Amino acid sequence: MAAKKKESAEKTLVIVESPAKAKTIEKYLGPGYTVKASMGHLIDLPKSRMAIQIDNNFEPEYITVRGRAKLLKELQKDAKNSSHVFLASDPDREGEAIAWHLNNAIKEKTSADIKRVVFNEITPNAIREAVKNPRGIYESLVNAQKARRVLDRLVGYNLSPLLWEKVKNGLSAGRVQSVALRLICEREKEVEDFIPEEYWTLEADFIKGKTQFTAQLVKYKGAKPELKNEAEVNKIIEEIKNSECKVKEIKSTDKTVRPKAPYTTSKLQQDAANRLGFTSRKTMQVAQQLYEGIQIGSSRVGLITYMRTDSVRIAQSALDDVRKWIGKNFPDQLPAEPIHYAVGKSAQDAHECIRPTYIDYTPDSVKEYLTRDQLRLYSIIWERFFSSQMNNAKTRTTSVDIEAGDALFRVSASKLIEKGFYSVMKVLSSKEEVTGNIPALKEGEILDSAHKFYPEQHFTSGPARYTDASIVKMLEEKGIGRPSTYAPIISVLLDRYYVTRNNRQLMPTVLGKMISKILVESFPDVINEKFTAEVENELDAVEQDKVVWNDMIRDFYGPFKKRVEEVEHNTESIKGFLDEKTDLICEKCGKPMVKKLGRFGFFLACSGFPECHNTKSIPLAKCPIKGCNGDIVERKSKGRGKSFYGCTNYPKCSFISHFKPIDATCPKCGWFMVEKFDKKNGTYKSCINPDCDYLHSAGEEEMPAPVPSED
Repeated sequence: MAAKKKESAEKTLVIVESPAKAKTIEKYLGPGYTVKASMGHLIDLPKSRMAIQIDNNFEPEYITVRGRAKLLKELQKDAKNSSHVFLASDPDREGEAIAWHLNNAIKEKTSADIKRVVFNEITPNAIREAVKNPRGIYESLVNAQKARRVLDRLVGYNLSPLLWEKVKNGLSAGRVQSVALRLICEREKEVEDFIPEEYWTLEADFIKGKTQFTAQLVKYKGAKPELKNEAEVNKIIEEIKNSECKVKEIKSTDKTVRPKAPYTTSKLQQDAANRLGFTSRKTMQVAQQLYEGIQIGSSRVGLITYMRTDSVRIAQSALDDVRKWIGKNFPDQLPAEPIHYAVGKSAQDAHECIRPTYIDYTPDSVKEYLTRDQLRLYSIIWERFFSSQMNNAKTRTTSVDIEAGDALFRVSASKLIEKGFYSVMKVLSSKEEVTGNIPALKEGEILDSAHKFYPEQHFTSGPARYTDASIVKMLEEKGIGRPSTYAPIISVLLDRYYVTRNNRQLMPTVLGKMISKILVESFPDVINEKFTAEVENELDAVEQDKVVWNDMIRDFYGPFKKRVEEVEHNTESIKGFLDEKTDLICEKCGKPMVKKLGRFGFFLACSGFPECHNTKSIPLAKCPIKGCNGDIVERKSKGRGKSFYGCTNYPKCSFISHFKPIDATCPKCGWFMVEKFDKKNGTYKSCINPDCDYLHSAGEEEMPAPVPSED
């Protein structure tokens, strides 16, 4: 009996958020410890009602999350059989709130000592250190999470019903997401309003001995050339084609390139989007896997530190380790002193930067244990961290000006003269480090006449649509959201079909534009970046115990509720406003088809609904194949479900396009126009006919057609 009591007394329960993390930590702690996962929030606000006691200081009415009662009871039972309980949820506001709720739910069922433990990395030393130094729950951190949750619930549960009443059933609006949607809609308006202008560039080949190189026209008759059409370019070519070509000037410029700071959440999402093509959501999912633990041989290892951070701070132990590694592997690239990076003004600085947890786990040494995506993300985290503590690099750019009559051509080439931190760069290495190749030339040297000219037509590019990378950068710059919210903001807009992603670009849908217009016009003081940034600052103040959370909510809610009532009374309903009668007839019942706006965009529905449920895709253009007379509609490919545009007469007609038709017809050939995108030209309009040159970019080809689905 005494032995059993002793065994019970020594039992410690550790509660984390995810099973993967539980698995890793249990291996580190060994006998006497049981590690269980709460699977996130077990106690939260109900989904079916507002559940905020407005007349009682805005107190939230928490309930056990539906479907989680059984898990909560199991954790309570485990706690009852333990002498110590450590609440080890994530080290941020949400994690602190989860720990607070668990503490309240467990303390009634157990006499165990309940403490909070936090760690920035899942390594044996960090876990054991956290367990040795438990603390209480920080109420101010919990209050900051509570204030955000209550504020978002008040905004959402007032704006969403308003949208149901005025626009369409089932819509929803959020405080932060609506501001992000506004930014995306405003950028789309700039893109739509932009009118491209034609311009031309001119390059020429020059020969030195057996070496041929190409230079670009930079000046003509002493001024920067503004070539608006082909005739102007041809005129210059005619005037200079037989001119003597002389090397007028050679200049070399050295540039010092400093390493960048280690990753914060936003910078990691931006680089993963630009370098690896990851969405923000994917970046955070893969980073979570690396953080929670990967099976490396017989050990389970957390490979990176906590991935939600706005700080570039590095722990002293990590700084000592990385300098030791650089000194051993790249001694010439080790600075005399460690490099410290300034933390941004708005950064909470609660956690370190995102970095590898173990210095010796290079990407090459762990690649056999990682998936392709895990390896690519781990590689850029590793490279960014190690390079941040290495010497500057130095590049040398050589420019050669060549005079040909009244024209001045220039060719430039860059090379690394001091490798510095680029010594560890592979995935993050820049194409701009080494560019071009120029033969040995001297000032005053005479070259052969210009060998060949390359006139090229271009069109000015409008403002670029937001991508995951650029919207995250903008949100961070404007103080909208926090590291934990950047990816969810984008995901919510996509899931609600307010925004779509096309060629990595975020584009508002008709529904998204409509909702943004109503919200911005009706609530200009709430759906704006300044207010959203101020809220984040106030939440930080609550976290620092400088502001009482209820007071913050009270100051906001009075004027907001009054405005909601005014809009509800004064704004006309536009329900069904976008429904359009068409000349198309339902082939099932003979009644007219109606164009409607659904959750996934426009579609055709039978006006005989609910008796007839027939729906069809919207025709986007007429099939351009002679004699076909079919319509071009959006379809999905097998497997990945990627969109393409094909003829309704398939398989009789096999016309397919990867580009969505726009509401315009080519003035040259009569085929439909599409919007295209490439890295060189950005977004531009083009005729879909491969034999028509109207607004085509040189050398572009239609991609091979996907395999159509059966539907």
